[in-house]
Amino acid sequence: MLKRLFLLSLLAAAGLTACSGPGTNSAAHPADDAAGASLARLPYIGERDVRPRADGGPADTVYATIPAFRLTDQAGQVLTNHTFAGRAYVADFFFATCPGICPKMQGELLKVYTKFAADPRVTFLSHTIDPGHDNLPVLRDYAQRLGIADARRWHFATTGAHGEATAKDTVFQLARAYFTAAEPNKLAPGGYAHNGTLALVDDQGHIRGVYDSLNPTEVARLIEQLPVLLAEIDARKKGAAGR
Repeated sequence: MLKRLFLLSLLAAAGLTACSGPGTNSAAHPADDAAGASLARLPYIGERDVRPRADGGPADTVYATIPAFRLTDQAGQVLTNHTFAGRAYVADFFFATCPGICPKMQGELLKVYTKFAADPRVTFLSHTIDPGHDNLPVLRDYAQRLGIADARRWHFATTGAHGEATAKDTVFQLARAYFTAAEPNKLAPGGYAHNGTLALVDDQGHIRGVYDSLNPTEVARLIEQLPVLLAEIDARKKGAAGR
């Protein structure tokens, strides 16, 4: 079941990959920065919209972004898309009582976190898919057991901090936006079927990579590609500052 869910999410991501077409998620590709120098870039994952310009110039390509969200993390901080603006972040979906893939998935993500722990340009966001159980004390305990003391660097977040009736529907919709398969399933361990997708999101809310956390090669690829994205973000900020 979980393997099928992951394959479905990857097929969806591959089919919607923009920038350089299907199959480009596995490597960075050269582009020109503001100064004209060659700069490696990751592809954009998701739908795109080509919009003609009123002045008759080259059409603008607008890439899909993560939809608006409002979450609360283990420290009680309210998180929105604006919280992550200007920085890269890695997102996943889990639940605290998960007896299946979550310990492996979070252990692998912890390796990525440890690698970039001193880099404020990167943050981490783990969404619980069991908001009815995973309240803020549960999320705090979960973070502490992973050794995460600073909620500003790795957020363990819920859509149901205030008992919202739509919390589950909201988080499942959000999971789909990150190309993550997650659903209630009485036959699955813990009552939920989900995969171990890690999504890499850029400073503008675009997904730039999708990785299988249960595959060490994929986790290594994420660690390798994160600096590529950070270099792109730095170049974009430098270009904006120079204008």
